Amino acid sequence: MVGSLGASAILVFGMPSSPLAQPWPVLGGSTLSALVGGVCAALVPDPAVAGALAVGLSMALMVPLRCLHPPGGAMALYVVIAQGNGLQLAAFPICFNALVLVVLGVAYNTLTGRQYPHSQRWREPAGPPQSGPFAASDVDAALSHYNQLLDVSREDLEGLLHLAGRAAFQRTLGDLRCSDVMSKPPLAVEAGVSLKDAWALMRSQQVKALPVVDAHRLVVGIVTVADFMRLANLDMHEGLGQRLRTLVMGRSGQPASVGEIMSHPVQVIGEQQHAMDLVPLFSQGGHHHIPVVDTRQQLVGIITQTDLVRTLAGALQIPQVAGSTPAG
Repeated sequence: MVGSLGASAILVFGMPSSPLAQPWPVLGGSTLSALVGGVCAALVPDPAVAGALAVGLSMALMVPLRCLHPPGGAMALYVVIAQGNGLQLAAFPICFNALVLVVLGVAYNTLTGRQYPHSQRWREPAGPPQSGPFAASDVDAALSHYNQLLDVSREDLEGLLHLAGRAAFQRTLGDLRCSDVMSKPPLAVEAGVSLKDAWALMRSQQVKALPVVDAHRLVVGIVTVADFMRLANLDMHEGLGQRLRTLVMGRSGQPASVGEIMSHPVQVIGEQQHAMDLVPLFSQGGHHHIPVVDTRQQLVGIITQTDLVRTLAGALQIPQVAGSTPAG
């Protein structure tokens, strides 16, 4: 019994985060094993056979009851060898000693700054949510192929993998700033520019968005191809090209300048912000073009989804698939 409790103490004091060292396995596993040992000792005359059955049966019961505790096998064997009353031994001193051990384990680990009982649930660190390199279902799929018991909880394993992934991601892309991603110098127009001139500029430069700035280069809006498409009268029967020409050439009652169709207010980002701050803006915010401003809020560049993907692919050294061609 002393040997079994010594092994339990090693787990509680030395490995308090182990699933095998939590209060329920210590109490339930030890007590259940003692009861199994008492039953085997009472029903099987041969101590050798009774001991073998006690260890095997105790393990077989601890697994489905989620109280697997390795020293429990030794406790079952002790009860068989002692040839004592299994119920009495299970209640006292075995269960009593296990309870005292758990209480002392809580006190010791609290004083030394470790959590015991150890939470078996992975908690996201404080801060803005970030998408990890894998989902919880990926961890479950990997564990289903492992087919062995790990001396670490599934939640702790997931947490460690998330932290390792974030550390690697930060090491690879953490220093990447928006100034490293943006296209510069940016093309921009003022609010009074005619739709015809703005459309001609977008066509000639093959861009899909133009930031709109004031006289001090402060961003007041943005005009995109989508803005032109939205205001083209889509209910008319002529072709899309004709509708766009009618819009940019002007027609009575139609907007004539960029300021009348631009989207505002517009999402901007600082040139010294981390490039990874762009990911939720593009993936969740529905943005496709984000103007970049300096500390004076003046326009210094623009970032598109293509710019971000190209930069991330280069940083991660993603090889190009054979036979594929770069997007224009």
